[in-house]
Amino acid sequence: MITVHHLNNSRSQRVLWLLEELGISYQVVHYKRGADMRAPAELRRIHPLGKSPVITDGDIVVAETGAIIEYILDVYGNGRLQAPTGTPARRSYTYWLHYAEGSAMPLLLLKLIFLRMPGNVPALLKPLVKKIAAKAQATITDPQLSQHVHYWNDALTPTGWFAGTEFSAADIMMSFPLEAAASRVGLDQQRHAAVLGFLERIHARPAYQRAIQTGGPYELLK
Repeated sequence: MITVHHLNNSRSQRVLWLLEELGISYQVVHYKRGADMRAPAELRRIHPLGKSPVITDGDIVVAETGAIIEYILDVYGNGRLQAPTGTPARRSYTYWLHYAEGSAMPLLLLKLIFLRMPGNVPALLKPLVKKIAAKAQATITDPQLSQHVHYWNDALTPTGWFAGTEFSAADIMMSFPLEAAASRVGLDQQRHAAVLGFLERIHARPAYQRAIQTGGPYELLK
């Protein structure tokens, strides 16, 4: 049986969601972030980097969300939640599966660092650090994030999903960047209608709701 080593309020939520969508039996070992918001040292017993998500399946250990999703689908998916091989939808599926962590999340993590910087320095330095962080956001992260959000909106507009006309694991992978953007950047009802519609649809999925119940609140480290 698959065991998900799940860190609260983290990207491992997507692994729980995938398993719920597939109806696969699994168990969860819960880990809590420390006061510094880092994963606990206990996770290093599972994987040397001590990061989440990590799954174990017998003697097999798999880390990194994209690799975990590919492993689960290869071993247990029976073709489900994947676009057909050799189609344009499959190329889109592969692209978004890797884009989520490769292009979208680094910017969102950088945004989070800048948001948190003023709260992690001595009081005398706060005004200066706040100005530096605001300048960095205005000149580095925010313009690029705005471009990416528009890109997502354009990609979702034709069908409502990222890879063809059907919901797929690419949508599960892309859910975290979109959720994080809604939390850290903000979305406009008119300019980002397709993104907001996507979030509304995934939140209504029973498997998503079951994953949230299992994994705990999803606060995205604001």
